[in-house]
Amino acid sequence: MTIKIYKPTSEGRREMTGVDFSAITKSEPEKSLTRGKNRTSARNNRGRITTRHQGGGHKKLYRLVDFKQDKYNIAGRVASIEYDPNRTAFIALIVYKDGEKRYILAPRDLKVDDAVITSENAPLQTGNRLTLKNIPIGTFVHNVELVPGRGGQQRMEYNYHRQSRSFPLARHPSHRARLGDESCRPPVRRRRRSGSQRH
Repeated sequence: MTIKIYKPTSEGRREMTGVDFSAITKSEPEKSLTRGKNRTSARNNRGRITTRHQGGGHKKLYRLVDFKQDKYNIAGRVASIEYDPNRTAFIALIVYKDGEKRYILAPRDLKVDDAVITSENAPLQTGNRLTLKNIPIGTFVHNVELVPGRGGQQRMEYNYHRQSRSFPLARHPSHRARLGDESCRPPVRRRRRSGSQRH
């Protein structure tokens, strides 16, 4: 997801940024991976408004995102990059070799027809998911799993460090750190560029 910067044609437009939707390749979601989403519009069981200024808006479908990615050693292909109204990240539709379709959070630089896999010996490419003990230090990961098998819980991007053998450390650019287990499986987001000083 890239951020576009608007030209300062007026004072209100100055310093204004927005999301560039040019990476989206499909407008309609996969029907088998959507569910209806009920809204209360801040009404309680008696129909009375309990919180003001809520309600209205466009109807949304909830996309079932696979945060665990527990299809081990089965390769998948990115079929499309889609917009999700329920989160700030884009999602990617993955079609596995056995025919199953799943949504995942789309990491940066993931493109259509890229291959993704969850495996112990997966190559270090964007979108692949492997255990922390097999990820080199300095690799950027996202959707970090804190407990093995629970699925991704920390959606932000982290720079992988190793504090000790049994408790790897993932560090956010804001210096927030998360300790995890070395058997957790975060997806690789991107590699740090050589010579870069940014985390």
